[in-house]
Amino acid sequence: MTKTELINSIADKANCTKKDASSALDAVLTVIQEALEKGEKVSITGFGSFEVRERGEKTCINPKTKQKMVCPACKAPTFKAGRSLKDAVNK
Repeated sequence: MTKTELINSIADKANCTKKDASSALDAVLTVIQEALEKGEKVSITGFGSFEVRERGEKTCINPKTKQKMVCPACKAPTFKAGRSLKDAVNK
């Protein structure tokens, strides 16, 4: 599902215009992104949670040149599905 398809689906379910659905979706995504940038965890009961995890430095191999290189430590956003979402997907 693309963002456009998601906006169309939201507009149909919420009985609103596509413009309003687009604005609402953009607002939700922006709020989640801003919270993650601050290092906060975002939990949506019944759906799941978003958080930032630290990834340590590691040694990698460049597949093209076969040379070993060091991949620096970084932060990565993660999503963990909630019980209700898992149950709905596994019906």
